[in-house]
Amino acid sequence: MHHPLIHRQNLFDLIHRARVRNPSKSAVITHDIRWTYLDWERAIRNMALHLHRQGFQHGEKIAVYARNSAQYATLIFAAASLGVVLVPVNFMLSAQEIAFILQHSEASGILADPDLFSSIDQALNFLDPPQKLLLQTRRISLFPLEPGDAPTGWTSFPPLLKEVSGSDLDLLGPGGSDLAQILYTSGTESRPKGVMLTHDNLIHEYVSVIAGGGFSPEDVVLHALPFYHSAQQHVFLGPYTYLGATHVIISAPSPENVLSMISKEHVTEFFAPPTIWISLLRFPEFDQYDLSSLTKGHYGAAIMPREILQELTKRLPHTDFWNFYGQTEMAPLATVLGPEDQMRKLGSCGKAALNVETVLLDEENRPVSAGQIGEICHRSSHIMQGYYHDDEKTAEAFQGGWFHSGDLGVMDEEGYLTVVDRKKDMIKTGGENVASREVEEIIYQIPDISEVAVIGLPDPYWVEKVVAVVVLKEPGNLTPSDVIAFCRQHLAPYKIPKDVVFVPHLPKNPTGKILKRDLRNSLADPSNPT
Repeated sequence: MHHPLIHRQNLFDLIHRARVRNPSKSAVITHDIRWTYLDWERAIRNMALHLHRQGFQHGEKIAVYARNSAQYATLIFAAASLGVVLVPVNFMLSAQEIAFILQHSEASGILADPDLFSSIDQALNFLDPPQKLLLQTRRISLFPLEPGDAPTGWTSFPPLLKEVSGSDLDLLGPGGSDLAQILYTSGTESRPKGVMLTHDNLIHEYVSVIAGGGFSPEDVVLHALPFYHSAQQHVFLGPYTYLGATHVIISAPSPENVLSMISKEHVTEFFAPPTIWISLLRFPEFDQYDLSSLTKGHYGAAIMPREILQELTKRLPHTDFWNFYGQTEMAPLATVLGPEDQMRKLGSCGKAALNVETVLLDEENRPVSAGQIGEICHRSSHIMQGYYHDDEKTAEAFQGGWFHSGDLGVMDEEGYLTVVDRKKDMIKTGGENVASREVEEIIYQIPDISEVAVIGLPDPYWVEKVVAVVVLKEPGNLTPSDVIAFCRQHLAPYKIPKDVVFVPHLPKNPTGKILKRDLRNSLADPSNPT
């Protein structure tokens, strides 16, 4: 017989059990907070109680627009304990983009950092009147505000560790099949899509992460990438809370911030996309920090260039590296490349994670053979339920009984997957397909190159031409013809960039992904012939 309370497993249960196992264990560290698991669970219960008293009910959606903080981490589990559906919003978005997500998700409340209030207030002006009216009365500061400091329409949580009386929160809590979060994709192609994830989806994904990523309860984890993104929140914060590990939280991944925290708090694990790892290596004081505690490095969001991985393993000889590949719809982990394969299978993103089955399919949904390019497709207990209010896109993603990732890949004879490109980033030049990543790998071998992005731009003869956009370590050390000459030694003629453009930096989103769409738009201006 199924008993809801006995069999229950939701996100809040994970931290509650971690507290029961080890109440005095260090849980959360920030620049001004040091909480044990006992403290953290109390903070979560208090925040949940206040949300409940504000009238937030099971199944309602509340948005959060904030940088990383102990309060943000607390909110994730407080909302989960009530069955309230959390909608994390990218804090770099414009007022109109915020309004789209608030409107589309039907958010009935919003929580924000005080210094971000004005963006939310502006966003309200783009909402339909009924929702604007509702959100005007349900704007909450994640940080305590003095009564005189709260702008009109904003309230705040009291200090989170203050004892709160009242037991009106002994609720049953959500079940595993209840919706936990709606995460909006970064919308690199079109309007962001709302990815619906249940408590079960997330917890099954946490198991895949823990099994594949070398995670341990003894780890001290540095969170520098934003929690609104599925990678930091659901590959690191969630799984490591499940284990009862220690979280060190900072609000931005600046090299000085990251390196000083690793040294000061004896951090054992750090995750970042390759662009952030590159920024650490290029930081002049890198070698002056004691990084000997760092035994685990995880990367994802893009393939780590060969030269960078070799430099990392040389300068961090005590650190093992893992490549995590996936996407928000996978909650987000799909495949893992472990430390033992980093050099042997350089450029690969490994094999399917524990609770995942991965295949490559052709346009007719038939499996392709080893060495052939196909679309990367998955089956898994952690795949999303679908896109919120978008049956058409959901049906498209789930056609033929597989989740279609939109990425193209190749599998070798041993079953190791290499991502070739996003379907949309494949360059079609003169009737040939060129994978931008292959060209980038070659260009990264040039010692003077700091970063590179290869894109396709419209061309009257080739239809699309291959263009390399390059950031130099030292300006003036290299010419475009030097880069083209180097590529000529290593690439088929049709893959060689027709143009090389030097730029001071590449446009990126807050998770470090290079925004190739922005590059294409800025360089494709016909009045600016290259």
